[in-house]
Amino acid sequence: QVQLVESGGGLVQPGGSLRLSCAASGSIFSIYGMGWYRQAPGKQRELVAAISSGGSTNYADSVKGRFTISRDNAKNTVYLQMNSLKPEDTAVYYCNADLVTVVPGTGKVRSDYWGQGTQVTVSS
Repeated sequence: QVQLVESGGGLVQPGGSLRLSCAASGSIFSIYGMGWYRQAPGKQRELVAAISSGGSTNYADSVKGRFTISRDNAKNTVYLQMNSLKPEDTAVYYCNADLVTVVPGTGKVRSDYWGQGTQVTVSS
């Protein structure tokens, strides 16, 4: 059983900052890519930022220069530092991880996992 637990969301004024965290736990053998997605009301879920196991990153054009993704492999945790927040950043933010688990009787299984989501609201 693998869990991704997010934290750090909340209400912030335009121009403010928030830091999201997502910790993966369970029978994890290894983690490949990790990322953050978001979904605003009435819109499709979109990629915000992603980071490979080696530290390579990519960002949505809308957040480049404002958001920074990082990870701590020893803690199986990914972070999203969000600066200069705008009202259009308001959404539920979801953590994603491409990882390998150890399943008794089966062995190693590679799957995609999602967190439960954390609300980020940017408003004055």
